[in-house]
Amino acid sequence: MIIETERLKLREYTFDDFDPLYEILSDEETMKHYPKPFDEEKVRWWIQWNIENYAKYGFGLWAVVLKETGEMIGDCGITIQNIDGELLPEIGYHIHKKYWRKGLGSEAARAVRDWAFENTKYDCLYSYMKYTNIASYSTAIANGMKKVKEYPDEKNTVSYAYAITRREWEALKKS
Repeated sequence: MIIETERLKLREYTFDDFDPLYEILSDEETMKHYPKPFDEEKVRWWIQWNIENYAKYGFGLWAVVLKETGEMIGDCGITIQNIDGELLPEIGYHIHKKYWRKGLGSEAARAVRDWAFENTKYDCLYSYMKYTNIASYSTAIANGMKKVKEYPDEKNTVSYAYAITRREWEALKKS
């Protein structure tokens, strides 16, 4: 599986991605909206979980690679997440902090959104995040999503859910 954008390639994870992924997911600043940064065991689990998702669903979080250098700088893709008690398709993303504020997360998320609507039957795609994660909901908004729900969440205190419907996406593609 490869999705290409102007600056990025998205491909399936392999265990060779452990070192760059560990650098991202173990970073306190990057993971400040999670209960805690990931340790080595959790990063290995993350890769394995996504490999299992590829087999089960045909998608998961994909490694985000800079075309120019071949460097793996994060992940972006679709997973099935519990959003306020419903299992829903969610576009998630993590980008290495040295690449923040360059539009790479939004570029990857738009490509995943397009891939999902072109290759799945989902009528709505979601992104959810801790209410304090301004960067994450800014990426969701840049991806054409609107806030559809705010709910109490044991893990996040309060979570926001953003969504875009197939109809909204089709209208975006026409404009």
